[in-house]
Amino acid sequence: MRLQLSNPRPLRIAMISEHASPLATLGSVDAGGQNIYVAHVARALAQAGHQVDVLTRRDDAALPDTVELAPRLRVCHVEAGPPCFVPKESLLPYMTAFARNAGAIVERSGGYDVAHANFFMSGLVALKLQQRYRLPLVMTFHALGLVRREHQGAADAFPPARIAIERQLVERADCLIAECPQDQADLVRLYGADEDRISMVPCGVDLETFSPRPRAQARRQLGWPEDEFIILQLGRMVPRKGVDNVVEALAALPAAVREKSRLVIVGGETPEPDEDRTPEIGRLRRLAARLGVADRVWFAGQRQRDALADCYAAADVFVTTPWYEPFGITPLEAMACACPVIGSAVGGIRYSVADGVTGHLVPPREPAALAQRLWQVYANPEQARRMGRAGQQRVRARFTWERVADQLARAYYSVLPPAALQEEAGDSMPAPLSAQLAELLAQPALAAGVRA
Repeated sequence: MRLQLSNPRPLRIAMISEHASPLATLGSVDAGGQNIYVAHVARALAQAGHQVDVLTRRDDAALPDTVELAPRLRVCHVEAGPPCFVPKESLLPYMTAFARNAGAIVERSGGYDVAHANFFMSGLVALKLQQRYRLPLVMTFHALGLVRREHQGAADAFPPARIAIERQLVERADCLIAECPQDQADLVRLYGADEDRISMVPCGVDLETFSPRPRAQARRQLGWPEDEFIILQLGRMVPRKGVDNVVEALAALPAAVREKSRLVIVGGETPEPDEDRTPEIGRLRRLAARLGVADRVWFAGQRQRDALADCYAAADVFVTTPWYEPFGITPLEAMACACPVIGSAVGGIRYSVADGVTGHLVPPREPAALAQRLWQVYANPEQARRMGRAGQQRVRARFTWERVADQLARAYYSVLPPAALQEEAGDSMPAPLSAQLAELLAQPALAAGVRA
């Protein structure tokens, strides 16, 4: 049952994001969708009048303790492990220190109304704060360990303890945020989540950055050919993103179409493609050469976010065919730029892309099906333009960050106890955590054998 308040006061929100800082840019080693989500959600909540503190791990000794990012929005750097980049797969042993030092921030700040944890390790920290300060907990997983295990198997490098932590979070969080219907179904199917405690709130898109612009102008700006059918693939360069599927689909196009087409792949760890820094580029280059399309595939390297809108606008079609995708922000960005999208019928893509209206959905890892849809877009440019316009309308109606922040605020208010607007945060202890999770929280570091 959701709490209804006719005129609620602004909230004090602790947004916990252990590895994904809103200060990160696309050029950061591990910047990605969660960084974008936290940055835009926090900013939109602050613009709506709430006080937001983002608690994130200090990964650079030179960072100040706090950064005033915008009015009512601070980034608080929490000491947890060495002040340098650490792969997120290796961060779990430092969450005990993160929880302890986050507690000190809670006390110095005078307390919060709600904690919104992002990713399972932030959830582990938030459970400690929930326990000590009776702080209501809203949880967004962004990705679920059991789903990842289904699709990646032994390639999943996160510790096995992740699953136990996620199960405790599903049991103890006051509200679970599902980002799409598939996310909600996975929470229920794999974790036994109570549907009454799930709120579905999608990701959003920055309409100030991503908007339509003339295709010819965008191509001139980027130095891309003006007379080719350009297929854009943009995102992280890892096998699960299915970029090889796009290369194989290009090779499966009729020869006459293939010779007029170019696949532009934007992404990687460096501005210039570097196979040593981004091994996936080397694998894809070898695949393209084996299929005879190396001259039709161009690796554009990493691009800053302010250049991505030109990439979407310059493309005839944006393609993203991962094996699985918890949500996926890139299809929204493409649609905001009026670019038709072909995406895998998985996860959040199946929710954000309206099949036959804003683009097409295809099965993952089926290049023949993707090739057929690429040919359809190539052969029907007017239909493609209509799809682009429909996509732009769809994101403006459903996927703005302001709308996302409003829905999240409703979820926050729904978990407040009736007297929460008058009560001070206390430090009495509610029911204890499970022995297994309490042990994880108490340890200064996990035993080496816990990691996969």
